[in-house]
Amino acid sequence: MLKVLFSSRMVAFHALVVVLVPAFVWLGFWQLDRAELRSAAVNLQRDNVAAEPVAVKELTSVGGDVARADRWRTVEATGTWDQENELLIRHRDGSQGVGFHVLTPLVTEDGTALLVNRGWIERGETAQDTPEAPPATEGEVHVTGRLQFGETEENTGLRERGGLPEGQIMIVDVDRLAEDLPYPLYGGYVELTAQDPVPEEAPERVALREENTGMSASYAFQWWVFAVVAVVGWIVLIRRELREAREAPAKPETGDTGDTTAAAPEGPGGADESAESRQATRT
Repeated sequence: MLKVLFSSRMVAFHALVVVLVPAFVWLGFWQLDRAELRSAAVNLQRDNVAAEPVAVKELTSVGGDVARADRWRTVEATGTWDQENELLIRHRDGSQGVGFHVLTPLVTEDGTALLVNRGWIERGETAQDTPEAPPATEGEVHVTGRLQFGETEENTGLRERGGLPEGQIMIVDVDRLAEDLPYPLYGGYVELTAQDPVPEEAPERVALREENTGMSASYAFQWWVFAVVAVVGWIVLIRRELREAREAPAKPETGDTGDTTAAAPEGPGGADESAESRQATRT
């Protein structure tokens, strides 16, 4: 039986099971970890969105960035819009499809500015067009919005590239944008949710993209099912191979001399008659 279990075909199958089963188990735990991280993000977003508004300077500072634990917190600031340094963020979703987000600095009383995403506008007829955004309100305004950390190529998967039309960017890289502005910037930026006074015309508000746990937990279960199936299939194959080996008919044994001549008939005169037959054949 050992010869059957360690044939070249079975050894290859044993090796495959040894590799796949631990891999499936590891992938299941990996997906479970992802599910826990997603669940934590969902809880953080829910709690922060529901929290009372605070002054923006309590959660961020010049040259710093927004802590992940403070993402989506509602913050307030008062200042004046600097529409001359307004920028359009490319390839952003809105109710009518892909367009631009309007990023406008809000200069506060102490001269520090906060980048505010005022909302979404439609794109032009071509990708090189720069559409005109609704004008920002003149004079002092009080804004409220959701705090976000600065965007980078690493945390967005987007790449900033050259050759864009003037006034357009791909990501809100606060450190890079601060180099071209005449005032210090708070870290991170804000997605506008309310403004006082209310403008007559404004970009479409950026919708809250709700976090979700996704399918990670179900994927974990699926990987573990694959591991069980692999083990069960391995056991079934071994049992089948052993059963077929037991049921296989034994091969007939052959003599050492290889003599296939029929035995001479026995009985009275048997030997003499055989000899006479051979003599008659020779003559």
